[in-house]
Amino acid sequence: MSCSSGTTEDNLNDKDGFVTDADVAYIRERAKGVVGGICCIQGVYMDEKRQGQGYVGQAACWDDKYIPGLKRLADAIHEEKAVASCQLMHCGRVGAVEVEYCHGPSPVPQRLRIFRPVQVMTKDDIKRCVDQHATAAERLCKAGFDIVEISGIVGYLISNFISSYTNKRTDEYGGDIRGRMRMVVELIQAVKKVIGDRPLGVRLCSDELLDDVRGNTPEESMITYQIAEEAGADYMSVTLGWQESIYPVISRDIPQGNWLFLAERAKKHIKIPVQMAYRLFNPAIPNKAIGDGKLDFWEMCRPMIADPHMPKKVLEGREDEIRPCVACNLCLARLFRDAPMTCYINPVCAHDHDPKFHITPAEMKKKIMIVGAGAAGLECAWVAAERGHEVHVYDKLTEVGGTLLEARKAPYGDEELYYQINFAKAKSDKAGVKFHLGIEVTPELIDEEMPDTVVLAVGPKYIKGTAPGFDKPNVVGVLDVLAGKAKVGENIVVWGNKKPGVGVALYLAKQKKKVTIVGRNKDFAIDINPSFRWRYNAYLRQNGVTVYNDCDIVEITNNSVTAMTYDGYQIPIKTDTVVCTERAPNQDLKNAVKDLGVEIFEIGDMVIPRNLSSAVHDGYKVGLRI
Repeated sequence: MSCSSGTTEDNLNDKDGFVTDADVAYIRERAKGVVGGICCIQGVYMDEKRQGQGYVGQAACWDDKYIPGLKRLADAIHEEKAVASCQLMHCGRVGAVEVEYCHGPSPVPQRLRIFRPVQVMTKDDIKRCVDQHATAAERLCKAGFDIVEISGIVGYLISNFISSYTNKRTDEYGGDIRGRMRMVVELIQAVKKVIGDRPLGVRLCSDELLDDVRGNTPEESMITYQIAEEAGADYMSVTLGWQESIYPVISRDIPQGNWLFLAERAKKHIKIPVQMAYRLFNPAIPNKAIGDGKLDFWEMCRPMIADPHMPKKVLEGREDEIRPCVACNLCLARLFRDAPMTCYINPVCAHDHDPKFHITPAEMKKKIMIVGAGAAGLECAWVAAERGHEVHVYDKLTEVGGTLLEARKAPYGDEELYYQINFAKAKSDKAGVKFHLGIEVTPELIDEEMPDTVVLAVGPKYIKGTAPGFDKPNVVGVLDVLAGKAKVGENIVVWGNKKPGVGVALYLAKQKKKVTIVGRNKDFAIDINPSFRWRYNAYLRQNGVTVYNDCDIVEITNNSVTAMTYDGYQIPIKTDTVVCTERAPNQDLKNAVKDLGVEIFEIGDMVIPRNLSSAVHDGYKVGLRI
């Protein structure tokens, strides 16, 4: 299996484009993971005016003063015995953080309001941009990078020139696909001229997913691949989609392996090696694709944010210890909002340089009782056990997983959330955690076992409202519905508009039920990150789910619900079943054991009901503190 860490911005560098200790440590961990493979760092911007800068923490390469910092990155990669690669990335119409305009081939208005208005590049601007790519590539070579890659994806400058959507020029840099590729050819040739024998890779869209605005056809995209190969590209990184596209690409509602046909198509059109990322999280999928000749290199981007040592674990036969990316796109959501990289599922991500996030031996070995075998409890268990503590996990259920046992049954990829449980259970088993399942913990049991520390990870309380009718038999709980234990009718009101409510609403709507959500929050799904919430918005519409936000149920009868907005407007809804999804902190056991004199930590939803990310981060941090 051939692999490389796929590049991604991380916003870990300083505001002037200088490389930081945090970025060096982040990259070093990924270099360890590829075990001799290629480690590609984020794209650098190349112009002093910052028109090409797309991210607030993006590294710069427009002057020799940046070479020492970039050399630290190349050196770190080499010290871990990996191959160092770096991208040249002018962000085009997606760029300009500090500038009031961005650069592009034509004045096509932005579809997303967050981006700057486009200033059309003159021929002198194009020539200057080509020169900037070449001189930046020369600096990367001086810094010690072995490979240079040109990024032309997701709406960045090169893709702007290539696409019929954004390139309306009538000079030699516009017109047909060969005219629109002219700048790319000049770039490739200029960079090849300065990097000598080093390989030059190019990332281009195999399908822009811009049919609605007359973007390139897939056939034209394959012509761009052939032209890039003719110009001197040594490998092709197959990408797809633009940030302005209305189609999802890498969120978990897209099945793994969904886009492999694009790599296979690329291989039929060019002779240079083809590599690809994009929903190839399960190693078995790219491994088979490479074996079948559909792919040459497996790129890992999001999966190595979640687990920087992923390929190393595959090679060592420790796939069950891979912390799985759940394709939530929180990493992207933060980058687009000028925040440093973080990961929904990996508490150490972007804190690689901080010893406080590292697992170190405990100064005093303790006997720890963890109550709850959900995401928070399991995460705490393996971390504490690896530090040398004696850890016992109790749960009243006979299997691990907590509320994810039911939550994973929601549609559109939510089964992947449970992969975190598989990971934490495998880590716990290897660390020697002892499990006591099917046992309900009481104060008497804690007193009898005499642990040094108790960690309460019992999950939230699922509550009912106080309005008349919430005590009726047609009012059921979300977990019972998802587990198939509750009988539901054909017209259903879901009480609660956060993720549990959205998930069960879609679960029922897929069964052709008529579903209405009534939620007290002003917007739905506020506990889901923005880069994935838009998908749920679309799926609710597609499945005919009606959503009433900023209102509450004021009465339930046997065949109807009355909802009332906070300005007093009443909404009658025909229904035969009400599903309760609201949650509250669960302090019952803490109150019962507080007089035992034992050290107690509380983690996860029992403190404040939140999401899987909060549970995992809570568990990890408390595992380090005990």
